[in-house]
Order: sequence, then structure tokens, then C-alpha cells
Amino acid sequence: MLFNSIEFAFFLPIVFLLYWFVTHRSLKLQNAFVLLASYFFYGWWDWRFLTLILFSSMVDYFVGLGLANSEGQKKRKLLLSLSILVNLGFLGFFKYFNFFAESFTEAFTLLGSSIEPSRLNIILPVGISFYTFQTLSYSIDIYRKKMEPTRDAVAFFAFVGFFPQLVAGPIERASNLLPQFLKKRSFDYDNAVDGCKQIIWGLFKKMVIADNCAQFANVIFEDPSAHSGSTLLLGLLLFSFQIYGDFSGYSDIAIGVARLFGFDLMKNFAFPYFSRNIGEFWRRWHISLSTWFRDYLYIPLGGSRGSGWQQLRNIFIVFLVSGFWHGANWTFLCWGAVHALLFVPLVLLKKNRTFLDTVSTRWLFPSLKEGGLIVFTFFVTSLAWVFFRTETVTESFLYFQTMFSESLFTLPHLLQNIKVQLLLVLIVGFTVMEWIGREQEYAIERTTRGWALPIKYVFYYGLAMVIFLLQGSQQDFIYFQF
Repeated sequence: MLFNSIEFAFFLPIVFLLYWFVTHRSLKLQNAFVLLASYFFYGWWDWRFLTLILFSSMVDYFVGLGLANSEGQKKRKLLLSLSILVNLGFLGFFKYFNFFAESFTEAFTLLGSSIEPSRLNIILPVGISFYTFQTLSYSIDIYRKKMEPTRDAVAFFAFVGFFPQLVAGPIERASNLLPQFLKKRSFDYDNAVDGCKQIIWGLFKKMVIADNCAQFANVIFEDPSAHSGSTLLLGLLLFSFQIYGDFSGYSDIAIGVARLFGFDLMKNFAFPYFSRNIGEFWRRWHISLSTWFRDYLYIPLGGSRGSGWQQLRNIFIVFLVSGFWHGANWTFLCWGAVHALLFVPLVLLKKNRTFLDTVSTRWLFPSLKEGGLIVFTFFVTSLAWVFFRTETVTESFLYFQTMFSESLFTLPHLLQNIKVQLLLVLIVGFTVMEWIGREQEYAIERTTRGWALPIKYVFYYGLAMVIFLLQGSQQDFIYFQF
């Protein structure tokens, strides 16, 4: 079920009313209702995938109890290994089986042998990469004795399957979200209003910015050879805003919906395109995933401890795994490798922990130096998106080859399209709004504070009308495929 669909427009208010007015007297009943609503939401795509999330939840629930009741290190390691094997086993089979089978076949072909690939018609379950990491963190944290397991099975299953963030995150930690299922929740009007504001901003990002950008970015990326270098550069700009509006828009809607039900999810985006280097970018982009890899992969590998070579090894492992997490394709590995190469100089120069503050907190405009760093960081991250968007590595390099040709210095022919002109105006307006609200949780969090009530209504109804009138053709959320 898509957040920007008619079905969800009916689903959300019905669930909201039943949650607060029918099941509110009993915490267990509320949690059970959240669980049923979440499974209905997830099963809307394909009910058969519910067996996977049920089995994964069951394994980690009992692994958690087993870890709490076991003192012997050998048994504890065995239980943790079971959790890792089940979760990564499911993820590996459904997401990577065909990739490894085809790569194995191609390797033998290069060696002069020919084998028949065993390819299965495997459908990737929606959200498996997200809830797999969520349940894994629960087992790992209990193994590390950083938290106690819950014996409330309904609360745990609801935590794993919580519908606002089930399909595309944020990837919540059990230490943050699970305790919220174990305590009584009361309706908070101000919190609900804030959630609605974040939902409408997320819908604007998705339906107006991302979906309109997708309309033209898809045309350009489908046949790069048919376009000039300047048009390919424009396509790269549009895709950069498409993926940001699409994914951060989903996160905004998820966080806003969760607030309607009395839950606080972690912030997943912090205005990443205003970053001044690649290190800051990764502290602001998909925060729930980058911190997951930091805590459960980078630090266990040794992190920034050890020799320079060990640090570089750890960086490349994390970025390559992060790239591979996004998809079973060599292009995603290249995307991860590019970011690793961009990150390495910061580590060598010991500047990877610079820019921990928000840019230009005391000024409306950035300094010339900050502005230059922001533009440069945006440019290099946008270039890396080419690997993310294209189907093969060959296509990626052909895109670069055509883009950096003499035709780069011509006028993009798409600029003659009035819809593209309007879209660029919308992107500029969107960027200005994000810049003004860069110190907030989301861009319009405090926009209308202090305004008279009629003016507030005009602003929000106006934003709703913009979404209704200027929405692009409906597109699936990009991160559903991961």
C-alpha cells in the first residue's frame, strides 16, 4: 500500500479512529490492533510475504529470550549465529541469489567454460532489507547486554512490523522503538498536528518534486546517447532531487504517521544536500542505515582504531556493503566504492569529523567558502548517483562519456519544455524552503509559528492545493526495490 494512494487515504483515518477510540483502554489491545493493521498494510502487496516477517520475528523473539536465559558464551554465540543465519539467509536468497548465479556463470565464461545458469523466478519481498536489519539489531544488542529482551510477544511483533516504517524505514533500533510499545500512550493534539504537517511536507516532496523529476529523468536515463551532454547533466540534477524527494519524503510521511499514533521515530534525513563534505553528507543522508553500519559493522571491524591501512580497509568494507545492501548489481558496488574513495581523503587528513554543526546557523546566506563546499559536495554526490541509477557499469561510463563531451556546453533541449521550466522553479522554491528550515526537524516544522490562524489555514490548504494540482504521475517509492 503506497502512502500516496487512495487506499492509504482510507486506511489511515480508519486505523486512527479505531486505535484512539476503540482500543485505547487496553495497551495490549492497542498493540494487537497495531500489529493486525500493520500486517494488513504489508499484506496488501502480497499476503504470502507475511510468512517471512512472521518467521523472522518469531526467531528473534525466541533468540532474545534464549540469550537472556543463557550465561555460557558458547550457547550465546550459537543463538546469535542462528539469528544472523536466518535473517541474512532470507535476505541473501531473495535479494542476491540470481546475482551470484549470474556472476558465477559469467566468471566461468571468461575462463572459457560454459555452464547453464540456474536462475529462479524470485520476487523480492518489499521491505525485507529494512525489517531484517531491525530485528538483527535487537538480537545483537541483547547479545552485547545493552538491553533486556521483552517477553511481550505482541509488542515485539508490532515493533518489527510497525506499518509506518516497515517498508522503507527508518530502520529503528529496538532500544528506541520497542519501549514505546510497552508503555501506555495518550493522544497528544500538538504532536498529532505536528505529524500532519510533516506528512503534508513529505507528500509535497514525493508527489510534486520527486514524481515530476522522475518523469523527465527516466526519459533521459533510458537512452543517454539520444541526448546532449548538457541534457544529461540536467537529467543528473533531476534524479538527484528525485531520489532525495522520494526517500526523504517517505521518511517524513512515516515519521508523521507514527506521531499520529503516539510514537517517535528517529530522524532519517537532515538536509544532506547542504553538506560541506562527504563525511557530513553521510551523517545527514539515510541516517538510520549509516548509523546501523557504524554500530554493527564499522566499529566491530575496528573503526578508526588501528593502523592507517586498517582504517582504510574498514571504510571500504562499510561502503561496499552499504552499496550492496541497496541492490544486487555491480553498479551499487561501484556507487559504494566511489563514496569510499571520496571519504578516504577526509580520513587521511583527519577531517572526517568536521562540520558537525548546521551550516550558517547565524546567517541567512552561507559564506563564499561554505557555498563553494556545498556546491562541490552536491556535484560529486550527484555524479555518484549515475552508478545508482543506471542498469550496468557500461551504461554508467557511457553516460559520463556523453555528458562530458563538447555538447555539455550547449543548451539542454528539454529547457524548451514549459513543464521542465516550471519544475526547475519548483526545485528552486523547494531548496529555498529547505534552506530556511535547515535547523529544524523538517523544513516547515516552525514555518507558521506566530502566524494568525487564518494565515496558517491559507498556507497549509495552499500547500495541499499545490500537491493536488502539480503532482506528477504516480511512481513507486524508489527504496521499495531495496
